[in-house]
Amino acid sequence: MARGKLRIYLGAAPGVGKTYAMLSEAHRRVERGTDCVVAFVEHHDRPRTEVMLHGLEEITRRRLEYRGGAFTEMDVDAVLARGPRVALVDELAHTNVPGSRNTKRWQDVEELLAAGVDVISTVNIQHLESLGDVVESITGVRQQERVPDEFVRRADEIELVDMSPQALRRRMAHGNVYSPDKVDAALSNYFRPGNLTALRELALLWVADRVDEYLKQYRSEHRVSAIWGSRERIVVGLTGGPEGRTLIRRAARLAEKGAGGEVLAVYIAGSDGLTSASPKELAVQRTLVEDLGGTFHHVVGDDIPAALLDFARGANATQIVLGSSRRRAWQYVLGPGVGATVARESGPDLDVHIVTHEEAAKGRGLPVTRGARLGRARISWGWAVGLAGPALMAVLLSAVHLGLANDMLLFLTVTVAAALLGGLLPALASAALGSLLLNYFYTPPLHRWTIADPKNIVAIVIFVGVAVSVASVVDLAARRTHQAARLRAESEILSYLAGNVLRGETSLEALLERVRETFGMESAALLERADDTAPWICAGRAGTGRPVGRPEDADVDVPVGDRLALALTGRLLPAEDRRVLAAFAAQAAVVLDRRRLQEEADRARALAEGNRIRTALLAAVSHDLRTPLAGIKAAVSSLRSDDVAWSEEDRAELLEGIEDGADRLDHLVGNLLDMSRLQTGTVTPIIRETDLDEVVPMALGGVPEDSVALDIPETLPMVAVDAGLLERSVANLVENAVKYSADGVPVLVAASVLADRVEVRVVDRGPGVPDEAKERIFEPFQRYGDAPRGAGVGLGLAVARGFAEAMGGTLHAEDTPGGGLTMVLTVRAAEDRGEARPGRSTDLVPPTAGPFPDHPAPTERQAS
Repeated sequence: MARGKLRIYLGAAPGVGKTYAMLSEAHRRVERGTDCVVAFVEHHDRPRTEVMLHGLEEITRRRLEYRGGAFTEMDVDAVLARGPRVALVDELAHTNVPGSRNTKRWQDVEELLAAGVDVISTVNIQHLESLGDVVESITGVRQQERVPDEFVRRADEIELVDMSPQALRRRMAHGNVYSPDKVDAALSNYFRPGNLTALRELALLWVADRVDEYLKQYRSEHRVSAIWGSRERIVVGLTGGPEGRTLIRRAARLAEKGAGGEVLAVYIAGSDGLTSASPKELAVQRTLVEDLGGTFHHVVGDDIPAALLDFARGANATQIVLGSSRRRAWQYVLGPGVGATVARESGPDLDVHIVTHEEAAKGRGLPVTRGARLGRARISWGWAVGLAGPALMAVLLSAVHLGLANDMLLFLTVTVAAALLGGLLPALASAALGSLLLNYFYTPPLHRWTIADPKNIVAIVIFVGVAVSVASVVDLAARRTHQAARLRAESEILSYLAGNVLRGETSLEALLERVRETFGMESAALLERADDTAPWICAGRAGTGRPVGRPEDADVDVPVGDRLALALTGRLLPAEDRRVLAAFAAQAAVVLDRRRLQEEADRARALAEGNRIRTALLAAVSHDLRTPLAGIKAAVSSLRSDDVAWSEEDRAELLEGIEDGADRLDHLVGNLLDMSRLQTGTVTPIIRETDLDEVVPMALGGVPEDSVALDIPETLPMVAVDAGLLERSVANLVENAVKYSADGVPVLVAASVLADRVEVRVVDRGPGVPDEAKERIFEPFQRYGDAPRGAGVGLGLAVARGFAEAMGGTLHAEDTPGGGLTMVLTVRAAEDRGEARPGRSTDLVPPTAGPFPDHPAPTERQAS
């Protein structure tokens, strides 16, 4: 069955109109005859959105009971049984109520797509996994509900629903988004103009990057080589000289003038090696361009201008920034230089900027266009000297005849000059032409192609031999120079690979992208198969070229062992490039192995942590749980005994011992269960606006009367917490403090406001804890000092901190002035958080993933 298509309406913030746009699209499709149903749409009591649901078929939701409340979720089975062409699923990042088919709604959507149902959904930019930390730094709100970026990127269509911050705030003020009692708090906190502007910019940039990916894919599939100036991309040509820093900064200023501008710095390692670059300077320039938000690229190319233009066109660049030539005026005789050549060949769609700098015209210029080993200019001059030189020398010597020996030396000088300039072939031509002219004009008989004296034959033979020898030496030196330059370029690339190993960079996709850029290919992929008969699968891929299923389908393939192959598409590579490519292939195999070893290490670490927890649990069971069990068994055995007549007081005392032992067991098991939830990450707080006056007194049920003094002002704001988790945390802290406080000195529980947070301080006057142990007491199964074994399993404080952090708060220990220990529990004030209802996703404070915990009575606390 063909996979369904996914369309997502993306918004910058709640209330911009995503659901309204989705319902409008549904009405358009229904009018065209498309079978469209509403699988789950939440109108949030917004009248205009609710009206849009009229006329659309809605699938009955699944009702779930949880903690005494009834909630509704999308019924995936009912949607699949109905089998519509299009299903509307609102709030893609929503976390389902425990008992649902999947933990996350995007997983429900994945099932519908796999069944061939097209899905239209909505999501806000703050719910994307990669932007969670950025959004929190902007708004101060930690988004618990998130959806993987990769799932959203795979959508067939992504449409941005945009609205200016001013318009959105007007909508809220008119009551079109939230109820009137929440408007003022929302406008003064989350929906401040600065927050909305930053979120809008994030949404626009994210969608722009996605559009750019679509554009690259389209250009690759349709083999479009012309530059489309959809956004400003500025390529900076670097030579490794100090002027590169000036060019990078100038390019960054140009990029800032256009929205979404990019800077791509590229160093082309010419294989002729006639211009050397400082590795240290290149490293400095790499750091500079990355600090300015650009990227650095290293490309191998014999023809510098052609390689630079190919890179610019491949990156769909709009501008090239080059520095003024560092060559002196007389050096222009050898050629126009890279800048002039690039400007001439760039075409009408690519602008070239020549930037002046302090190093201009000071020598060691940019490398000129190179052809063969010696360069086209030198070869041309060599042929000119080799052909015209002997003729001019014959004309000059016809006026002044210096003798055959001197004449031969002068002709040999011309041949050596031709060899130094043009290499072997021009020198051979000069030697041949010079020997003929010497024979015709200067060896008897004159003006005839014969030689009368045998000694003259020897002289001419020696002349030709010397000319050929000199030309061969020059040509050999040129070849060695070419080889040395090639090896130098290869060593720079291999040095980059070695640097990756030392830096611990293990991204296979980044390495493949570097391979593609270095060799100017369209795509690079690492293929793998399990055995010789198994099909090839793609372990990693970079680029937008055609996908390769087998190594033989690629333009270039390099085997790595029996089961791996590096496959590239785009063009054929010369044999000399395959040596470096083999190094890249070997590195890719190492990266793949390292990634798998890391995954195995992570699994082993998780197993080791589980074993550690199990060992600690067994230790706790071996003593802390057996002690109350032994007491209960002894009391029950005594009561069942017929040999002793127990008085009513004795029976009551034994029954009280049984009850105390059962309470201790209940407390210990409760802490163990709480710790297991924290270790597995399944604690899910239900955040509500709560008054501390309602929670803190309930947490004191497990301690003796008059052992705690409360100081909670009535003017405190509401806090955004899970009441059950907060009660458990405070109860653990209070019981721990009472256990270690001095006799007759009550524990103080005080609360105060600090900026946008509320602090609850539990102050005791006990012996205190040294600074080096203040963090250790929050670790599971830790008892501080000489706490007896019967004091608990050492989980109370660990559970309290875990619950505090699950609610977005903190817990730490401080010294009490005058002696003792103070536990400081910090939670968010309700003004910075919206109210969340369990099972119903809100735009500000969504519940986290995973099962919702139960909240039993306060348990035995950790002995610190």
